[in-house]
Amino acid sequence: MSIRQGSGAEVDRSKTVLIPGGAVQVGTRDPVITADGEGVVRRKRIADFRMDAACVTTRRFAAFVDSTGFVTEAERLGSSFVFEGLLPADAEPTRGVAAAPWWREVEGATWRSPAGPGAPLADTDHPVTHVSWNDAQAFARWAGGRLPTEAEWEHAARGGLGDVRFPWGGQEPNDTDFFPCNIWQGRFPQFNSGADGYIGPAPAQSFEPNGYGLYNMVGNVWEWTSELFKVRSLSSSARRQHKGKQGFRLSKGGSFLCHVSYCYRYRIAARTGTSPDTSLGHHGFRLVYDT
Repeated sequence: MSIRQGSGAEVDRSKTVLIPGGAVQVGTRDPVITADGEGVVRRKRIADFRMDAACVTTRRFAAFVDSTGFVTEAERLGSSFVFEGLLPADAEPTRGVAAAPWWREVEGATWRSPAGPGAPLADTDHPVTHVSWNDAQAFARWAGGRLPTEAEWEHAARGGLGDVRFPWGGQEPNDTDFFPCNIWQGRFPQFNSGADGYIGPAPAQSFEPNGYGLYNMVGNVWEWTSELFKVRSLSSSARRQHKGKQGFRLSKGGSFLCHVSYCYRYRIAARTGTSPDTSLGHHGFRLVYDT
């Protein structure tokens, strides 16, 4: 489908923040999951840019679809992947992913109906989910923006604090009394207490913003970037772990399903790779705009 460049540029462009450029750091000197390449520190020079203060919402994506008639890959395929804990009690039987059986392939799950037919429609102020990298690229063309590079995303997430683990600094979230972002509390995947106020995604503009005024840079939903997922200086074990990920796209930020005991990737330097045609119930995106 042909999407005219910048035809929706007026939509929500006022809800962006200016991120100062310069020589910025990518990666961290305090890596946790070294096999993912987060400990390879690089310096990049980037220009000033503007960034969406929050992830693209269902409301904003609906404006894009209404304007263009765009059909997402999940809609064309007829199914997408939903976390089992978010399925309605009377959901039809589903197939699981062998390596992660809590992910269920649900017929009819789309950005409009993130838990599938019979479940509530998507909240309009929540991040849009079930959008592939290819879908996000189409939206970006329409909106007059682009997906961020890893350097831009990490620099923005740090909010001016330097080599910190989280957008708010170094204090670790926990299951009892410190909830700076939307992640899992409890024992994954059996029990989530929802102590931070959410079992699934939270509104795109929730929790405290970082020093640049950006909401939910970690937790809530993963965010697509423009880059391929590449890991430098791999050990032989890491090469085996990432075998078969050629062409995968880099995602940042973690999601509401992350927990320190399972997926400790709600950290700025954390990274993962996902096939560009994949759609999931915990994956969204935000855009950047050249000044």
